[in-house]
Amino acid sequence: MAKWKRRTFVTDRRTGPSEPKSTVLSTEDEAIIVAFRRHTMLPLDDCLYALQPTIPHLTRSSLHRCLQRHGISRLPDVEGDKPTKKRFKNYPIGFFHIDIAEVQTAEGKLYLYVGIDRTSKFAVAQLVDKANTATARAFLEALVAAVPSRIEIVLTDNGIQFADLPRNRSGPTAMWRGHPFDRACQLHGIEHRLTKPRHPWTNGQVERMNRTIKEATVKRFHYDGHEQLRAHLESFLAAYNFARRLKTLKGLTPYEFICKRWTIEPQRFIVNPTHLMPGLNNLALGATGLYRTRRRRLADDQFGIEDFLPRRPGAAGIGNP
Repeated sequence: MAKWKRRTFVTDRRTGPSEPKSTVLSTEDEAIIVAFRRHTMLPLDDCLYALQPTIPHLTRSSLHRCLQRHGISRLPDVEGDKPTKKRFKNYPIGFFHIDIAEVQTAEGKLYLYVGIDRTSKFAVAQLVDKANTATARAFLEALVAAVPSRIEIVLTDNGIQFADLPRNRSGPTAMWRGHPFDRACQLHGIEHRLTKPRHPWTNGQVERMNRTIKEATVKRFHYDGHEQLRAHLESFLAAYNFARRLKTLKGLTPYEFICKRWTIEPQRFIVNPTHLMPGLNNLALGATGLYRTRRRRLADDQFGIEDFLPRRPGAAGIGNP
């Protein structure tokens, strides 16, 4: 009773320490975390992935408690209330969204073809001088060569690079010859789907990837020529596909997710993706990890053992046109 007589309040005191502190993180660790968070304003998971190489014993819960102690656990909402998010329908690996964007360098204008897998978020991009049916078909061929799994579906808008104009699709010429992009899809056994006209948000995943690429390249840096942009784009895609951990993939990189799916659904793959990781032990790969495979034998789905083994440099097959 004596302790209650000296109090001016009737609520119970906290049972924890009077000055909360971490039993895992040191004062220096917390200073690094707070400075990094205030400087970058990154979400919790992105902070965790970025700081773990520096603080190996950092866990998600200890990071969250540290941010709470310093009053920076919630990022400021600068855009007001966010709209309700709708989840995408789940698809197996092999559903690609494809789109075109324009980019500028000091040398002039280029067109950027971008393709991103709906499930693994694996991205492929290519810069071209002209956006026409020939370059669209060439990009599809490059996409097929760059992805270790079978591409089942591609979703594009109604641009003339991908489809005939709606008013011309039922004409005898269009029905007889077919669009070049459609013919390329049929050659590889790919289903080609089109978005509803004037509904760009239907292809929102690749639209968002377009913005991500632009924010990392042309909106941030000046390029004197096209080759500078091509080199930077190649480096960015390598870092994105093989090093960037994504929250939607539960902390995996896109290529780590692909390798994980290989162990679960190997029948969806043309080659074993673990044999194609970029590094010192694979001389046939380029800097971006892209590779070339032999012509796919879609008729009988049979692949020789030589299609799955790494090749020595200079040999025909993977890594050599």
